[in-house]
Amino acid sequence: MKLGAAIEQYLHVKISLGFRFHGESVMLRAFSRAMGNLELRRVQPTRVRAYLDGRGPLTRFWERKWGALRGFYRFAQARRLVGPSPLPATAPKMPPAFVPYIYSPKELRRLLAAIPVKPLAGLGQDTLRTLLLVLYGAGLRISEALTLSDADVDLKDRLLLIQESKFFKSRWVPISPQLGRVLVHYRTKRPGPIGEPKRPFLRNVTGEPVRRGAVERAFRRLCRTAGVQRSDGTRFQPRLHDLRHAFAVHRLLAWYRQGADVQRLLPQLATYLGHVNLAATQRYLTLTPALYQQASRRFEQYAFPGGSHD
Repeated sequence: MKLGAAIEQYLHVKISLGFRFHGESVMLRAFSRAMGNLELRRVQPTRVRAYLDGRGPLTRFWERKWGALRGFYRFAQARRLVGPSPLPATAPKMPPAFVPYIYSPKELRRLLAAIPVKPLAGLGQDTLRTLLLVLYGAGLRISEALTLSDADVDLKDRLLLIQESKFFKSRWVPISPQLGRVLVHYRTKRPGPIGEPKRPFLRNVTGEPVRRGAVERAFRRLCRTAGVQRSDGTRFQPRLHDLRHAFAVHRLLAWYRQGADVQRLLPQLATYLGHVNLAATQRYLTLTPALYQQASRRFEQYAFPGGSHD
């Protein structure tokens, strides 16, 4: 059997079982193209390793590709479509885990202040400002924000309906009065026709849906203008998705400062973010100096109820 046909068979089975499998589909089809759609049994380990290694420095993406291929080859071996797997038995030593960038409140204000009056990457000032506030203020993924329709935004009750997001889950996201006022203001000023519930809530200067690529380009420009950049030598500069991480960390920090029961509230944060379990939320909680200070203070209160024992 040809490699491409076997991959399509595997994808059909996984998707029919309810797996979204978008990322894996992209990686496996790219693998088929890289191999030249050979007969499945003729794929050589050296070529598989070359595909996994790529041309740039080693990143965690190596493991993602390896995991996708491992699932496929297990499927092929179970159906006797192939003999020994050409995959490496183990993954090489990976670089340190990526650490999200947690924007400070001052940096967030600088980013908003850097939004120009003239459109940037086809996005008007109001659209770009509203989008950044939604990403940070509601902790949404960029894909969730861009797919919001008018019908999904309930400004009366201050609720956002996120439909069938990353894990096929839909959820209601309550928003603050401040963010609610921002969305009310934006709705009155945005371009495009009104009274069409299925149209995107966020729109570019021509009233069309906002494209992720345009937002990414505009955000990189804003970061440069506002002087928001990493100084720790890591490879990736601050990303749009890091606004979601900042939301989670700042929410946890606020709970600590309020004296709230953080352990009891963490499952609520996981639900709000649309995570399938608490472990996914914990990966969002980067330990900043302020969060470390508050957590240490809480531990001292627990361990030494009568005061610090220096």
